[in-house]
Amino acid sequence: MNNNLKHNYPLEKGIPLYRDMREFLTKSCEKFADRIAFTYRLNGGDKEPQRISFRRFYNDVRAIGTHALAKGCAGKHCALIGRLSYEWICCYFALLSIGAVLVPLDREWTEADLVDTVKRAECSYLFCDGDLQGKAEAICRENNIESPVCFGADWATSLATYREEGEALLADGDTGFDTAPIDPKALALLVFTSGTTGQGKGVMHNQAALLHNVYGAYKVLRVFPRTIGLLPPHHTFGSTISILATVCGGSNMYISSGLRYILHELKEHKPQYLILVPLYLETFWRRIWSSAKETGKDELLRKMIKTSNAMRKVGSDMRSTFFKKSVLSAFGGELCMAVSGGAPISQEIVDGFDALGVTVVNGYGITECAPLIAANRLRFRTPGSVGVAIPDVDIKIANPTETGEGEICVKGPNVMLGYYKNPQATVAAIDADGYFHTGDIGRLDKEGRLYITGRLKNLIILSNGKNVYPEEIEGQISDMVEGIKDLVVYEGISRRGVENNAIVLEVFPDEDYMKKEGIEDFEAYLRPYVEQYNRTAVPYKKIGMIRVRTEDFPKNTLRKITRFKLDRTID
Repeated sequence: MNNNLKHNYPLEKGIPLYRDMREFLTKSCEKFADRIAFTYRLNGGDKEPQRISFRRFYNDVRAIGTHALAKGCAGKHCALIGRLSYEWICCYFALLSIGAVLVPLDREWTEADLVDTVKRAECSYLFCDGDLQGKAEAICRENNIESPVCFGADWATSLATYREEGEALLADGDTGFDTAPIDPKALALLVFTSGTTGQGKGVMHNQAALLHNVYGAYKVLRVFPRTIGLLPPHHTFGSTISILATVCGGSNMYISSGLRYILHELKEHKPQYLILVPLYLETFWRRIWSSAKETGKDELLRKMIKTSNAMRKVGSDMRSTFFKKSVLSAFGGELCMAVSGGAPISQEIVDGFDALGVTVVNGYGITECAPLIAANRLRFRTPGSVGVAIPDVDIKIANPTETGEGEICVKGPNVMLGYYKNPQATVAAIDADGYFHTGDIGRLDKEGRLYITGRLKNLIILSNGKNVYPEEIEGQISDMVEGIKDLVVYEGISRRGVENNAIVLEVFPDEDYMKKEGIEDFEAYLRPYVEQYNRTAVPYKKIGMIRVRTEDFPKNTLRKITRFKLDRTID
């Protein structure tokens, strides 16, 4: 499985391209009826988990959908706010399966942001976590929503009661769920790209886009019997690639109770694959080496990796023998693949896990494309590349430079319908030929592999007209320096005029690394590396200022740094 090929290979057999979400749900649950679909704990510390078969999952969704249909949810906009949970997943499938328009929102947003976004989305119904009472009551009050349906609480209608009432309707012969009309090309999912009041754009997707994304993912990748759900579900990466792909593959997803429980969950559930953002892999990687150092085995681990890599070059793969019990047991001992997305990942991390026997498959996606656009494959992975386009998706590079770099544009069934009630933004994003302009900079090679080199909105255009891509400098510094948790490069703004602006490197150090290495002044530690970088950098890309943070960067729920919140003034 881990042999990497020089050229692409035939697509996987994959799954059917389903017409709509109800067919997707019905066929998947029929196929895997007696398998366990979801495992979770009502409370993270519970001794025994709940285990839900695909048959019961279908019945729960059908009951919730039947009641939602009776309540008038079909065709209406329904807000869904909560952490990843079995209840959230049931509502997602139930509402889409009756032709409702789902509006998933981030539970961490402020009350004002949620109230405003629900209003802009024109939601008529609210389904939410039971511990969001204050936010939910404000949402309902300000948007004339009768009453929410909540998960795991009794201050409003509970989802358990809602489901039971649906079961009663089914017992009385209600079959409306099975025949509710669904237009797979009509608006079905409305995803807001930001929680900043009045600024986030609503991305409109139909069911065909979501289902084609899963279909495409299965043509280039494969899944295994067990995984752990870690991603926030309101993002399309969490819902489309994690939840939908897991269901149609018949996998058993253990729904994580949160970061404090994850290490125990990994050992107990023994996942064979994970779908996650780079932050998790970076954290796991640091833990491997900190544990090895604490036990005095870090040098031994380096020697074993070196020996294993040498043996692989001559056709002998001993990674399972060397690392399964000694290193990978911390992750359950059976992990063989990690799908990384949502943000760029360091090649060092990819290579490091590969050396231990875990294939990291990274890809490229964006909310406006449901989200998957391209992905590396298990046996066709290229360092620095995010892989090849999924089937039926065309990638072109607009206005390429001499090196082939330009804006990445995407056309295919995964592209959004447009931005909700924002035709101006839609026209600016989707050109006359139907290509969505991603705002990312990249290039394609002869094999069709895509390389991301920057982001248009992060692009630094200096007063002399030179272009600087921050990601390029960030990558070089990350590769050179140990002990950095996160870093950002930007143009520092001087009050004395643009001629005094400077390229700034702002870092958040790893405190554990500093303590272990006895580093008291991180800027002094970092400066020689910056000087080394500057010696070979062209003048306009030289770093002129270092900033060391004492607290983490502002981030969204996918743990991406929100660059626009940084103070860029330098004097």
